[in-house]
Amino acid sequence: MRTDMASAADPVAPPPAGWQEARSRVYAVGLAAALPIVERPLAEADGHTLAEPLTTRTDLPAFPTSSVDGWAVRGAGPWRIVGRVLAGSAPAPLTEDGTTVEIATGAMVPEGTSGVLRVEESTRTPDGLVEGAPRATPDWRQPGEEASAGEELLPAGAPVDPAMIGLAASCGHDTLRVRRQPRAALLVFGDELLTAGPPGAGRVRDALGPALPAWLRRYGCQVRPTDVVGPVADTLPAHVAALRTALAGADLVCTTGGTMHGPVDHLHPALAALGADYVVNTVAVRPGFPMLLARLVGTDNRVRFVAGLPGNPQSAIVALVSLVAPLLAGLAGRAMPVLPHTTLAEPIAGRGDYTHLALVRRDPVTGTARPVRHVGSAMLRGLSLADGFAVIRPGTTGRAGDQVPVVPLPLLPGERAW
Repeated sequence: MRTDMASAADPVAPPPAGWQEARSRVYAVGLAAALPIVERPLAEADGHTLAEPLTTRTDLPAFPTSSVDGWAVRGAGPWRIVGRVLAGSAPAPLTEDGTTVEIATGAMVPEGTSGVLRVEESTRTPDGLVEGAPRATPDWRQPGEEASAGEELLPAGAPVDPAMIGLAASCGHDTLRVRRQPRAALLVFGDELLTAGPPGAGRVRDALGPALPAWLRRYGCQVRPTDVVGPVADTLPAHVAALRTALAGADLVCTTGGTMHGPVDHLHPALAALGADYVVNTVAVRPGFPMLLARLVGTDNRVRFVAGLPGNPQSAIVALVSLVAPLLAGLAGRAMPVLPHTTLAEPIAGRGDYTHLALVRRDPVTGTARPVRHVGSAMLRGLSLADGFAVIRPGTTGRAGDQVPVVPLPLLPGERAW
């Protein structure tokens, strides 16, 4: 057990962790609990993470391959046609000068070939011979031109995407060894929440129950409809029971609401009842500082995590990008996410001693970022227009023209906003 973790049973709350420190801390515990290695067919590997380097099983190309339609010739012309070579066949060698075979793009170049003449640059003599001048640069791909057999193409920890799947297939792989994808569950706390229809009569619509599973899937988690539970009754026994059930099948349980110490905030005592240890308990970030990440070890010795997200919707997403994203990177065996930078087109206020995560939208023409409106902790309108959060460090303000880090919002696999 990490000595810098605090037990959830400890009634003394520590000061908030710095935002950068919190991210580093949760990444480290995630990496220490990296998920098991599994083997997946290529068609099922998208969205996983390589558990070992991708190496090629053969030279790429594996044999000399024509890059054009034309004629594989030997010696000086004109050339007598002695055959045809199509892709997918192994041709006989060219053994005599002055001979040629018709060749298709992608076909194996016969042994003895001295050049490949493009079909559009060739002519035929009245007696059927081929004439023309092959280009000085050979029009075929040499074995190993792209990679040599055994060469490392991508390192362990690289995310699997369609381009990698195609590369793996091209160099002879049928399966990939990857980290198992994390299984996530969501518990929604709050008796005041409605799950259908418009808000009213003192009750508000739950916006996080429908939205958070989609965010989690964009981070590579598996979330089934049955893994989303709520609203959970505002009692301690109900919270403990819901957490215990969710933790039985999940690597990560996210909760919404209850991260403070109000009269119906039961998350902290529920974690204490389950024997959890805090990795992070509150973060010096605005909005969203009453966030937490706790670690539990089950009777099966498997490590699980609980991410306590604030109940205010935008604050919950701040907690998601601040704590859940680096945790999941660690669990998948990926590198700690490196934040891109952007130039601010307008000033953004600081938040004193707290890191300010400010919703911004990227201008694709200028490459600059502008703050969006409607960004209160309980608001989602600004979030729906944003591409990410500009990071304004403690004790600073963001001025127009400043280069600042950005936390991108999770997108579909392969999408890149920054």
